[in-house]
Amino acid sequence: MTSRRAAKTVSADGGRASITALNPLPGARAHEAGTVPPTRSALLWGRRRVLLLNATYEPLTAISLRRAIVLVLRERADVVHADDGGLAVHSADMSVPVPSVIRLRSFVKVPYRAVVPLTRAALMHRDRFRCGYCAAKATTIDHVLPRSRGGSHTWENCVACCASCNHRKADRLLSELGWTLRVQPGAPKGRHWRLLAAVKEIDPAWAQYIDAGAA
Repeated sequence: MTSRRAAKTVSADGGRASITALNPLPGARAHEAGTVPPTRSALLWGRRRVLLLNATYEPLTAISLRRAIVLVLRERADVVHADDGGLAVHSADMSVPVPSVIRLRSFVKVPYRAVVPLTRAALMHRDRFRCGYCAAKATTIDHVLPRSRGGSHTWENCVACCASCNHRKADRLLSELGWTLRVQPGAPKGRHWRLLAAVKEIDPAWAQYIDAGAA
């Protein structure tokens, strides 16, 4: 019996992507030539990030979906984890599952840089998206010693902060408010933090490799 579930594919043609839906569900609205709106494929190609692993499974960086597909098609990398939605990319002579994680076939030596850049994404990951003062969901960054009073923009002087605490604290000192920090802030260590500094959201499939890189 033929399945009626939707089977999705992505076509890589001349650097432009389109997603087609095969065997649509009964009652589903059909699009011209069996394609979904181009905004969906543009979203997939424009925003999708893929974790790139070294040959040793060490996390290196997050790259665009387009670059990941090129590495796989040129046989420089293999798909380790594919997209859960069943998407696939087709070239003239092969089909590749849309990847979440890929691994290089050859080892690449990467120079180690001790200082992790301070970015909003990295700081939010360091503080687990929780306010440094009350543990509520963080939405912004606060300078413990305000910039207006000589505070620096460093790992040791920045914490994730909720909107309420940020508004109440303003440019005052913790001693003036009677507040304390939940955890003393500091610079994170490890190569994987360079990756976290560049991405806002982490694909669940990346977790085991990022955790291993932190060990």
